[in-house]
Amino acid sequence: MSAPRLCVGIDLGTTHCALATADAEGDDAPRALPLPQVVAPGEVDGRALLPSFLFFPAAAQFAKDALALPWYPSARDVVGSFARSQGARTPGRLVASAKSWLSHSGVDRRAEILPVEAPQDVPRVSPLQASARYLAHLRAAWDEAHPDDPLEDQDVVLTVPASFDAVARELTAEAAELAGFAQAPVLLEEPQAALYDWVAQRGDAWRDDVTVGDIILVVDIGGGTTDFSLIEVCDHDGSLALERIAVGDHILLGGDNMDLALAYVVQARLEDEGKDLDEWQLRALTHAVRGAKETLLQGDQDEVALSIPSRGSKLVGGTIRATLTKAEVWSMVLDGFFPMTDAHARPQKAERAGLTALGLPYAADAAVTRHLAAFLGGAREEHPAGHSFVHPTAVLFNGGVTRAPSVREKVLEVLGAWVTAEGGRAPSVLEGVDPELAVARGAAYYARARRSGGLRIRGGLSQSYYIGIERAELAVPGVPPRMDAVCVAPFGLEEGSEVELQRTFGIVLGEPVSFRFFGSPTRHDALGTKAPLREVSELAPIQTTLDGEAGTVVEVRLRVRATEVGTLDIEAVPVDPAVADTSGWALRFDVRGAGA
Repeated sequence: MSAPRLCVGIDLGTTHCALATADAEGDDAPRALPLPQVVAPGEVDGRALLPSFLFFPAAAQFAKDALALPWYPSARDVVGSFARSQGARTPGRLVASAKSWLSHSGVDRRAEILPVEAPQDVPRVSPLQASARYLAHLRAAWDEAHPDDPLEDQDVVLTVPASFDAVARELTAEAAELAGFAQAPVLLEEPQAALYDWVAQRGDAWRDDVTVGDIILVVDIGGGTTDFSLIEVCDHDGSLALERIAVGDHILLGGDNMDLALAYVVQARLEDEGKDLDEWQLRALTHAVRGAKETLLQGDQDEVALSIPSRGSKLVGGTIRATLTKAEVWSMVLDGFFPMTDAHARPQKAERAGLTALGLPYAADAAVTRHLAAFLGGAREEHPAGHSFVHPTAVLFNGGVTRAPSVREKVLEVLGAWVTAEGGRAPSVLEGVDPELAVARGAAYYARARRSGGLRIRGGLSQSYYIGIERAELAVPGVPPRMDAVCVAPFGLEEGSEVELQRTFGIVLGEPVSFRFFGSPTRHDALGTKAPLREVSELAPIQTTLDGEAGTVVEVRLRVRATEVGTLDIEAVPVDPAVADTSGWALRFDVRGAGA
């Protein structure tokens, strides 16, 4: 097979997907490609973004060919723009936030649980299947537009949040396999992809904008999630290099929260006028508010008219009329979600009710700035004298919410106040990035850099990983055996690298056992270090029965390899090979999730 002619970047986003390409041997900046999708019954159009929504219509809701695509002529479901608009009217038939569900360890991510509140007659899919459905659409759209260069013959890079753990990354790679990708795409963290796009847009001039010691804060606020990363400018053999040094939590907080908050503002005003909205109308209002919010944050209009369909016969014209004003948007979004806080502020934790609806673990605190303060305060274990948190010197904005100049200005205002209060210099902005297309374009740039030996951000694993080791202690009534979390893969371990713990452990053969694993994006422990269980998060366990005589305990060392897709290959190697009939036992994550 000949060498790939094109490099392809795929952004599998929580609310939007995008696709970009670049010539494998060229030096042109990557370009985003239009994505054909159904935009109305019987109408297909190419859009820069494919909304990450899947809609299941009722049996006779549309004509036979209304949802047809060139590669899917008999389609009975729909993804993209039309799926999103229809879901606003019939939310019980809409799959949304599949990517967040894919990273949610509290559910079985292979189980057909979406849409969560779907009626009995609505088909259901798993988070894995929904993600595969979006990727299959992107693959088919590419192959339709490039019949002589099918996607399976190109260099493909697929992006994931930096905060995705090894299990979520493995599931993402599996979704690509289900979507028909001939080989697993290389995975790249979204903040790194956004920075690669900035480098591509700037060309060689990027080196004039930063200097050794600079710390770039990537602020990624999308429709459903917020992520933070820190990338440091280093000197590597006399040349500028980039290294990812910290990754924040995957925070389920974004533009969707802002839309709902504004919908509540309008709803309260309508109720004062004697116009009550039911749940269906509130969802329709939330959908209408989304576009109005973007207009008012980015433009010069003072208000935008809204129309909410009526389901009753009492309202003249069958429609409820309302407005959303710039003052309301600025007050709710800028003051509510980006309040001026202290640098030592931390997200507030709401008291939990005893019973709760099954759903995603949304952030309890809607203040993005408090989450940012927590990230910067915990990104490093030690800070320079006079600093209580990491002082970014530059900011790169990514994600649809940051398209609004007012949002960017508010974040910079808060950051600047924190840094200057400790005698630092307010951070600058790295300009020239399209917040909605940068990730896909940067992924294509990275695919080419891997081939050509161009600039690559050093990062490795985005979390430190730990295995649970049960202590050998005297039994005490009512007290389970205590457990240590031992670091088996340190933060930053480079892809393709292999490490081996010098400490030995006993492994149980021939009977069902559970291996517990933990992760932390903030702890940077050395290999073999013990971490308190309260400071690490538990991941999906490995539940298995290892070959061997039942009840046998064999002394082993653990050997760990970081793969190119960000997952871990873990092998238990006998210290004395003569004791066992095998050279080792492979331990693989149970990607079904805890409790599956």
